[in-house]
Amino acid sequence: MHADVVARVKGNAKFHQLVSTRRTFAWSLAAIMLVLYFGFILILAFDKSLLALKIGGSIVSWGIPIGLGVIIAAFVLTGIYVRRANAQFDRLTREIVEETK
Repeated sequence: MHADVVARVKGNAKFHQLVSTRRTFAWSLAAIMLVLYFGFILILAFDKSLLALKIGGSIVSWGIPIGLGVIIAAFVLTGIYVRRANAQFDRLTREIVEETK
């Protein structure tokens, strides 16, 4: 029976849609995060003076808000994924489960 259920799920068109859509979306968000993170690291590695510039007349350099921005971006991208997963991916999963019972 288990193999039968697996075969029905794998044969379901919505399952293929779910896998494809989720994979594309997840890799897109991962690429955005990698660009932000490695961009920050590359700036740190090759132009430290840019991040060491002070903001106005304060003692805070640009590295602090940019670094915090990278961390906040990770939370925002995670929230975007969770929101879409709850709205679209979970709905598709429920439909697949109902169709394969």
